[in-house]
Amino acid sequence: MTYSIVAHCRKTGQYGVGIATYSPNVGIRCPVVVPQRGAASIQAVANPQLLPITRNLIEAGLSAEKIVAEILSSDPYPESRQVSVVDVYGRAHAVTGARNAVWAGHQVGEGYACAGNVLVGEQVVKAMAAIFESCAGEALAERLMRAVEAGRDAGGQPEGQNSSALVVYGEHSFPLVDLRVDLHDAPEAELRRLWDWYAPMVPYYVERAYSPNVPRWWQWRMDNVPGWTARHLRK
Repeated sequence: MTYSIVAHCRKTGQYGVGIATYSPNVGIRCPVVVPQRGAASIQAVANPQLLPITRNLIEAGLSAEKIVAEILSSDPYPESRQVSVVDVYGRAHAVTGARNAVWAGHQVGEGYACAGNVLVGEQVVKAMAAIFESCAGEALAERLMRAVEAGRDAGGQPEGQNSSALVVYGEHSFPLVDLRVDLHDAPEAELRRLWDWYAPMVPYYVERAYSPNVPRWWQWRMDNVPGWTARHLRK
């Protein structure tokens, strides 16, 4: 009961996943992102046991088609899965198993794949793909966030959504973005709130990883984020 987008930014080399679902804790059960190698989402009846297999296949540099085939061949219930992958070459591939509950399907474009199951209709993945393609000048995380919002605005799932996640890796071994809403009445809106706050902090946390001499986060934010002052700090 999920919709997602996996994508690669050819300009920056970043890979990422944006995802939302009716179930809680989606951020720990479906996305896989390997820096500079690829990204995937294993969903529908999610099987977290497939995540380390997926990571190994991505790290090996296999094509997206081969990765999906290997994942499904490792699973006794492939028809219950929905798998989408973008590989080290920036090429995407997706498969929707025959036992995915309707509406279920996917759309693959240049450097991305949108997929979903238990949706109100095909318009959900079409809206996600359209907005992702339309904002190519934005940062990958922002494009993924907009795709998740577009899926919601196109109807999402009949039951609504309860969790969402946004994961992006660049050239570093750690994520540039790893934001999760594990249980919320409006998870996409909450994810947007978190991302809008966090977006200007991405360079800070990269710098901090390599130097202990950076100021504390709130001082850096006051110095570098226009309009942000000490009054924004929680008491």
